[in-house]
Amino acid sequence: MMEEYRIEIIESVVILFLYLAVRFVLNKAVEKVTLKFTHQRARTKIIKKFVNSFLLFVGLQFLLFVWGVEQSELIFFISTMLTVLGIAFFAQWSIISNVTSALIIFFSHPAKIGDTITVLDKDYSIKGRISDIEMFFITIKTEEGDKVTIPNNVFIQKMIKQGKSA
Repeated sequence: MMEEYRIEIIESVVILFLYLAVRFVLNKAVEKVTLKFTHQRARTKIIKKFVNSFLLFVGLQFLLFVWGVEQSELIFFISTMLTVLGIAFFAQWSIISNVTSALIIFFSHPAKIGDTITVLDKDYSIKGRISDIEMFFITIKTEEGDKVTIPNNVFIQKMIKQGKSA
């Protein structure tokens, strides 16, 4: 049984090795570029997430090709998944606005990972340190040690007080 899939297994191992090697090289390149342009460490983390996600997608495509998944089946699967995602996005516009807000926060918002901020709200202000910025949420660790997640589209609409005494 193993002999029947020997070539596919060897090709899969080669793809996995190449994936890990390219990922290592690109992550090092991202670190060098961000140091050269003096970007914050937090931005390096976010760029690496995007690069690694893209590489994973490409690697999976190669694996599917090696294992003989028919292109028509793959196209059918991808189109089905995109249709489901499209319906989900259409039904829930906040998902798209959260992703768009994540890009705006990443490229132009003054608040970065590690900054101490206060999210000003008339009912409940939140004071803490930004611990992560993801595609849909920003995570803030409060002074009490609690983790609070705020949707990106809400975060971008709130007034933010920055600084050590935020």
